[in-house]
Amino acid sequence: MKKKVEAFLIAVMLVMMTAGCGNSSKMAVEDRATVSSGAELDGEYSWDTDETADTGVTSENGLEAQVENGRKLIRTVSLSLETKEFDSVLTNLSTKTTELGGYIETSSVNGNSYSHHSTRYASYVIRIPADKLNEFVEVVSELGNVTQKNESVEDVTLRYIDVESHKKALETEQERLLELLSKAENMEEILTIESKLSDIRYEIENYESQLKTMDNQIDYSTVSVYIDEVERVTDTGEKGFFEEIKERFGDNLYKVGHGFRNLIIGILGALPILIVCAAVIAVIVVIVKKSIKKITFKKQKKAKENNNDESNESDYARLSQRKRENL
Repeated sequence: MKKKVEAFLIAVMLVMMTAGCGNSSKMAVEDRATVSSGAELDGEYSWDTDETADTGVTSENGLEAQVENGRKLIRTVSLSLETKEFDSVLTNLSTKTTELGGYIETSSVNGNSYSHHSTRYASYVIRIPADKLNEFVEVVSELGNVTQKNESVEDVTLRYIDVESHKKALETEQERLLELLSKAENMEEILTIESKLSDIRYEIENYESQLKTMDNQIDYSTVSVYIDEVERVTDTGEKGFFEEIKERFGDNLYKVGHGFRNLIIGILGALPILIVCAAVIAVIVVIVKKSIKKITFKKQKKAKENNNDESNESDYARLSQRKRENL
């Protein structure tokens, strides 16, 4: 009996050892298979990644062009010009705007050309088709001396898509409500649906207005142009040390000569006023002198009369005294 038990135990241990070895072999095989599959997948993934990267590099320009064309961009440009030919610049600016299909939104011209120094300046807000913007800016830059130039681009793509999607969602809801309205059976339902439809229509109109505004800003770029009439244009190029000294010396000399010229022109221009003022002053002086002379004459006459009266009284007193003495 004892031997049977021992034999049974030995058989069980052999079975367990065999099963353990089988499982180990199976796990090793599975691990190798997993490693092999992982390597294959890594190789495949690496190949796909490389291909994707190559494809991205190859099609990058085309993709960017597509994205650029699909974007909603609002372009704004600001230019400041100096010119000696003020009237000619304004004419050319208006002509070129019309030729490129744009329009002048606002304009303002101030000052006059009759002053002894140039004081005229103008400001324009011009709307130009977006595809003609670069051409227009180049033309305007050639009309005068550009002292300042600013450009900005606002990407409103996401805002545009968001507004458009809201509008479409509201239009879908509007159609659904119209269907419900056609099936409404009592007045309460009709009034409720119509109230909701009114709110939705108002929101749709609001979104449509936003889209139209953005479309106008996208299709027509805004260009602000400021023009100053000057007698001497500003040198905007880079200068060395001695060139800057020379330029400043020349500027100061020009200012002195210009100031002296303005002084002479101012005096000569004011001659009519000075002549009138001198005539008025001369008349006043003559009147004052005559008045003083008249007053002086009256005083002297009065003094003389007083002296005569005193002399007469003195003579009368002497005669009276003599008469008394004779008596």
